[in-house]
Amino acid sequence: MQYLRLKKKKDFMKVLKAGKRAHCRSLTVIYFPSDAVKMAVCVGKKYGKSVKRNRIKRLLREAFRTVKGGVSPACSFLLIPKEAEDYSYAAFQRDILCILKKEKLLEDRGHAAHKAEQPFSEKNGV
Repeated sequence: MQYLRLKKKKDFMKVLKAGKRAHCRSLTVIYFPSDAVKMAVCVGKKYGKSVKRNRIKRLLREAFRTVKGGVSPACSFLLIPKEAEDYSYAAFQRDILCILKKEKLLEDRGHAAHKAEQPFSEKNGV
């Protein structure tokens, strides 16, 4: 299952205005029901220079990619990281799973879909 990216301003505004918010340690997720699983990442200039912002976006996209197979009702997701000194793939993946479980957005069959995917390794570089 491949997710689509939110690109249009009207889609962003719909998710921001009508979506439900869920918070975890390193992340805020805003979600809204849609026809397919869609995702966008919001990382503004307050997070640092472009190199750091792009790394945060890559980590969030990869963390979402590994868990997207278990999303039961199709939703549009907006991922907003919280400011921190250091960001890690493991923390983002853990928090995305935590939020999806808390909001009951995972399928009942467990996480077999995303356990089968190869996890991203910090050793391989970003």
